[in-house]
Amino acid sequence: MERLSGLDAAFLHMETPDMHLHVVGVILMDPSTVPGGYSFDKVKQLLKDRLHLLDPFRRRLAEVPFNLGRPVWVDYPGFDLDAHVHRIGVPAPGTMRELGVLVGDIAGTPLDRRRALWEMWVAEGLEDGLIAGITKMHHAAIDGVTGADLMAHLFDLSPVVEEKSPPSDWKPERTPTDVELVGDALGRRFLRPVKMARTVVRTGQAMLNVVNNRRAPNAQPAAYPFTAPMTPFNGAITPHRAATFSRASLDDVKLIKRSFGVTVNDVVLGACTISLRNWLIAHDALPEQPLIASCPVSVHGHEGIEGTNRVSSMFVALPVQLEDPVEQLAAIHEVTKGAKEIHNALGADMLSGLAEFLPPRLVNQATKFYSRHNLADRHRPVHNLIISNVPGPPVPLYCGGARVVATYPLGPIMEGSGLNITVLSNMGNVDFGALACREMVPDLWDIADGFAEAVTTLRKLAEERTATAAPAIAPPAAPPVEETGTGPRAAAADKPAKKPRTRTPKAAKAPGTGSPAGPVASPARPDEAEPAPPDPTAG
Repeated sequence: MERLSGLDAAFLHMETPDMHLHVVGVILMDPSTVPGGYSFDKVKQLLKDRLHLLDPFRRRLAEVPFNLGRPVWVDYPGFDLDAHVHRIGVPAPGTMRELGVLVGDIAGTPLDRRRALWEMWVAEGLEDGLIAGITKMHHAAIDGVTGADLMAHLFDLSPVVEEKSPPSDWKPERTPTDVELVGDALGRRFLRPVKMARTVVRTGQAMLNVVNNRRAPNAQPAAYPFTAPMTPFNGAITPHRAATFSRASLDDVKLIKRSFGVTVNDVVLGACTISLRNWLIAHDALPEQPLIASCPVSVHGHEGIEGTNRVSSMFVALPVQLEDPVEQLAAIHEVTKGAKEIHNALGADMLSGLAEFLPPRLVNQATKFYSRHNLADRHRPVHNLIISNVPGPPVPLYCGGARVVATYPLGPIMEGSGLNITVLSNMGNVDFGALACREMVPDLWDIADGFAEAVTTLRKLAEERTATAAPAIAPPAAPPVEETGTGPRAAAADKPAKKPRTRTPKAAKAPGTGSPAGPVASPARPDEAEPAPPDPTAG
C-alpha cells in the first residue's frame, strides 16, 4: 500500500460538485499504421497486457477507519477493465469542434471513488479517419512526471507493439486489513509533532528569505496572489466544462525566443497574453492592470518531498493592458525573473510541507461552504487563470501501433478561476489545450485560435527584428502590479463592465489547426532558461 501525501489528499478533500479535480488528456492518433488494422479490442488488450506497469490504473482508495490518517492506495481486487474503458463516436462531421464538446462533457463528470480513479474513452469517427484516446484521471493519482511515466509504458517508438505482458509470477499486492491501516496511521501520528516543528521553522525561514529578496536593490518585479483584476472568467464556477485545442510551430517559437533574447516559456506566456487581451477587448472587459497567472512548477528530484504530486507554483503577471506585443514580451521576461526569485526563496518543499498538516475534514467542509455560497464572486481573485507549459515527447510515438498525431493535457479549473491553459511541445509542434467553465467562457475557441494567431504575429515581428539586426528587447516602463486592496470593495472597484454570462456560444469560426492530447507531462523547473521543447506543472 502507499499512503497519500498531504498534497495528494488535498486534491481529494478540496473537490466539490462544481470543482472536479481530475486531469483530462486527449491523444489524437492515426490508426492506419496499426499492423493488421485497428480495432477497439486491440486497445483493450494493450491495456490488459500492460496493466502491471500502470500502478495508478489498478489501484483504488482505502480509507483509514475513524479517519485516523490519510487514505492509502491499494491494489483493487475487483478491478474490471470494462468498467473503465469505453467506446464512443464523435458526432458528425467529426471536426475538432465536435471533439471539444465531447471532451468538455467528459471533463464535467466526476469520477467514481469506489473504483480506480481513472476512465478512458476511445472516440471514433473523426475527420481523416483519426481516433482520439480521452483519458480522465484524478489529480490525487497523477502529476506531470507520473503522467510521463504512464506514457512511457503505454507508448512504443514504432508501429510494432512491444511485448510487455506481466511475468508469470506477478500478483497484485494484498489488501491491508483495518487493523494494519489503523496501526500504520497511529505510528505516523507519533511523528507529527516533530515534523510540524521542522515545517514551522522552514516556513519562517522561507518568509524571511522572501522579505530579504524583495528588499534587495536589484530585485526583479514580481506578481502576487490576490492582486488580480476581476474578469469574465473569474468568480464562482459551475460543473459544466468547455474544451478547445490549437497548434503552433515549435520552430516559430524558437525563432521568437532567439530574436528577442527571451525564453521559450516567455514566448508561450506572451502568446497567451495577446490572445487573452483580444478576447477581453471583444468582451468589453480589458482591465487596466496585468492579469495574474498561476504557473505550476515541478519539484521532482528535490529531497524530502513525498507523494505523487510534487509540485509548487509561481505567480506571473500577464500585461494585457499593454498594446505592443514586443512590450508585452519584454515585461513578461522581467516579471518571470522575479517569480523565479520568489519561488527559489520560498523553497521547493514549502507547499508540500504545509499540506502535510491540513486537517482533512475542515478543508473539505470549508471548500464546500465556499463553493455552495458562491463566495468567489465576493472578493478579488487569488489569480485569474492557470497556465502550464510542459515538455512533450520530441520523437514520434505509437500507441498500440497507431501513430500519435497530437497530445493535449487539460488541467482542472478552480473556484474563482474558470480558465486553465496547457501548452505542450509535441514532435515539432506546440499543442495548445484549454479547459474552462462553459458559462464563463462560451466562446473558448476564440482564445485557442488566438494563441496560434499570436505566435504568427510574434514570428513576423521576430523576422523583421532579425532582418534589421536589432538588439535584445529592453523592459518597458509598465505600471507595477498592485499589491493592496484585496477586500470585496476593492474588487468591486476594479471590476470592469462586462456582458452577462450566457450559455449561447458565438458563431463558430473555421476550425483551427489544433488537435487533442494525452497524460500530463512534467512541468518545467523555475530555474530552467529553456526547458525541453518547449518548457506544467501544472502541475
